[in-house]
Amino acid sequence: MRLMRIGEPGHERPVVVNPEGRHYDLSGITDDVDGAFLSALADNPHLIPAESKLPETDITGERVGAPVARPSALLGIGQNYAAHAAESGSEPPEQPILFYKSPNTVVGPYDDVLIPRGSKKTDWEVELAVVIGRRASYLDSPADAAAHIAGYAVSNDVSERAFQLEESGGQWSKGKSCATFNPLGPVLVTADEVGDPQRLRLRSFVNGEPRQDSTTADMIFSVAHLVHHLSQYLVLEPGDIINTGTPQGVALSGRFPYLGPGDVMEVGISGLGRQRSVCRPA
Repeated sequence: MRLMRIGEPGHERPVVVNPEGRHYDLSGITDDVDGAFLSALADNPHLIPAESKLPETDITGERVGAPVARPSALLGIGQNYAAHAAESGSEPPEQPILFYKSPNTVVGPYDDVLIPRGSKKTDWEVELAVVIGRRASYLDSPADAAAHIAGYAVSNDVSERAFQLEESGGQWSKGKSCATFNPLGPVLVTADEVGDPQRLRLRSFVNGEPRQDSTTADMIFSVAHLVHHLSQYLVLEPGDIINTGTPQGVALSGRFPYLGPGDVMEVGISGLGRQRSVCRPA
């Protein structure tokens, strides 16, 4: 199942997309694709009726919003690909590195990204986003994680490296929480359709030039490991999002210039779609 939210910010309507790319309105089922809906869907996989019982909707010319309404928590995992840790000048971590992003960084997959005032080191990061569907606390093992995952989406963990590393005071969130710093979507693909999340290709481009090209098989800590691990320290709520880390090929490596106004970022993951964000000055 593929879920979307269509419309202007604050006025999105929930939509389901069939395999042929036709869109059906879910407004009669739920007000939004949010934590309450994802929790209900986890408990009742048949909550959404057959498409023949749903009104078809035309989304042509409409804005595509983030596929999940504002989460209560947006969690980031740092240096979760060994090659990216190396290009960052660090050894691979022995346990997951956790940081927080402000939930209001989440924007649609085609919305502009705002280069913050004073920024000289704004960077891109294609990532697999895990969306929680069932409350997770003190899971017994990684094998229990799957039952708590609603699905997956494309995420761009945009980062300002000077804010993150030079002006951080020891934490990363200053460089991660600037407005618009988390384009998400275009779709939330439910876990049953994705299958093995460790077999997905991630790619990014800036101004049409390739930057990142890797697979989730290269993660140091798998999706199941991350969900189990985090549940030992905090409570994951339905609708929460985990950005699971980015592969090598970012500007921090020194191989590419940082972003500036007018630059175009495109990031995508096999089976989950592709984003396109234009950078504008804040």
